[in-house]
Amino acid sequence: MGARIAYADVEVGTELPAQRFPVTRETLVRYAGASGDFNPIHWNERFAKEVDLPDVIAHGMFTMAEAVRVVTDWTGDPGALVDYGVRFTKPVVVPDDGKGAEIEVSAKVAAKLDDDARTVRVDLTATSAGQKVLGMSRAVVRLA
Repeated sequence: MGARIAYADVEVGTELPAQRFPVTRETLVRYAGASGDFNPIHWNERFAKEVDLPDVIAHGMFTMAEAVRVVTDWTGDPGALVDYGVRFTKPVVVPDDGKGAEIEVSAKVAAKLDDDARTVRVDLTATSAGQKVLGMSRAVVRLA
């Protein structure tokens, strides 16, 4: 597998297709099982409120992983991801209302880093309920 986007075809400012990712309580339970992170703030509303959270919140690593899907879907190859980092700014609150929450992610090419390595930096914006949930969200990818 390899990236399907050619380095030569990308310019600074190129926007990646934005995506929305639904998050329900069921999603969080499945993620907890897969990750082994059973912290009750991610599934127990009473406990979450006792520790001064507004409700159950999504796992930070889950939020981070959903956001970078915009980049890996764009490249066509998850292996093209060279580096990725974020700051967690706000939690994704997931109410038990049958709808849950949604993470909205947009991204654009912020810099062409290395012609020889064909790497670019992509800056991401991730929000939920109108609030930015990830800050300094940046990915480096190797293109074709």
